[in-house]
Amino acid sequence: MITSVVSSNSFVMSQLSILYTSFIILLNSFRPVAGGCFTSIFSFGDSFTDTGNLKASGTSNPIINFPYGETYFHHPTGRCSDGRLIVDFIAEAAGLPLLPPYLLGPDEHRDFRKGVNFAVVGATALEISFFVDKGISLPVTNYSLGSQLEWFKLLLPSLCSSNSECKNVLGNALFLMGEIGGNDYFNVLGDGRSLEETKTFVPLVVNAISSAIISVIELGARTLLVPGIVPFGCIPANLVSFRSSNSEDYDQETGCIKWLNEFAVYHNLLLIKELDRLRKMHPHANIIYADCYQAAMPIFQSPEKYGFQNSPLLACCGGGGLYNYNSSCLCGELGSTVCLEPSRYVSWDGLHFTEAAYKIIAAGLLQGKYTNPPFTKTCALFETIENLEFSRNTY
Repeated sequence: MITSVVSSNSFVMSQLSILYTSFIILLNSFRPVAGGCFTSIFSFGDSFTDTGNLKASGTSNPIINFPYGETYFHHPTGRCSDGRLIVDFIAEAAGLPLLPPYLLGPDEHRDFRKGVNFAVVGATALEISFFVDKGISLPVTNYSLGSQLEWFKLLLPSLCSSNSECKNVLGNALFLMGEIGGNDYFNVLGDGRSLEETKTFVPLVVNAISSAIISVIELGARTLLVPGIVPFGCIPANLVSFRSSNSEDYDQETGCIKWLNEFAVYHNLLLIKELDRLRKMHPHANIIYADCYQAAMPIFQSPEKYGFQNSPLLACCGGGGLYNYNSSCLCGELGSTVCLEPSRYVSWDGLHFTEAAYKIIAAGLLQGKYTNPPFTKTCALFETIENLEFSRNTY
């Protein structure tokens, strides 16, 4: 009888071992590995994506100071956050190194063959001459999306030496085309122009993004992730700059400024329409829309659900005042203070998100919920975002 029980247990354990092994094999078959979906990532955009280009350019800006970068890198990297950005989580999920900023140049620690970031803090979709001609000042930088495309073209000969090789290199890469456009609009609004006039620039901005997409497709790009813009009306800096005594201007559920969010939606709708047109023009290209607006809104609607224990409209790092945002004392400047637990805040510096918020937005995009067509149809980048880690001496 004892022998029978032992034999039975041995059989059960044997079967469980087989099932466990099969499960592990199945799980690993879905787990993205280096080179599994993309061999490289090329990224364009503004401060939501810059991993160090503004810092490398030598431009003086508070983002080069501590506490920027404190959460993950433990030093300022040039990212406008306490840690990683959406582009970092995408690279992590794809099993690729963090994207080095183009302006640092390649070296033994920065392999541009696996990806490069061209995004710059303050960059605009429209050319700088557009703003100069209209007498609109650019407070941060003189770089545009066009500048970034020129950098990419200059870099290309070092990545591939023939048309066929370039077709292979770029065809197996992911191109992240933004987020960009926000600086265009706030340069105009900040210059005192009306909302009505600013709205007339939206088709121009969308056309500039479209032209950039066409340019990289013609060079050989096949997979492009194109983000829309985030809820502008929920950004603390905008809540301060466009403060209103009229309660009707605010969303009762979130406290965000309604007309600014409606403006963001307008931009995104025009961008979606343009991407539909581009898909018909270039059926061989996989053009994916990333709905950063909808990916971010649940955080503002139900912050506690995502672990944010402070108001999502309050900046973690700032110079005090309403929403802890003060344009005269920015995060990283003398006199500013930083919260003890950034992971409990949505806003990092009143202008950009914390790593914790970026991670939630990135997860929504990677898992396909907020991408069209779903990103998972291109590459099964899901759930592993919680566990993937990489060396901290990347850029």
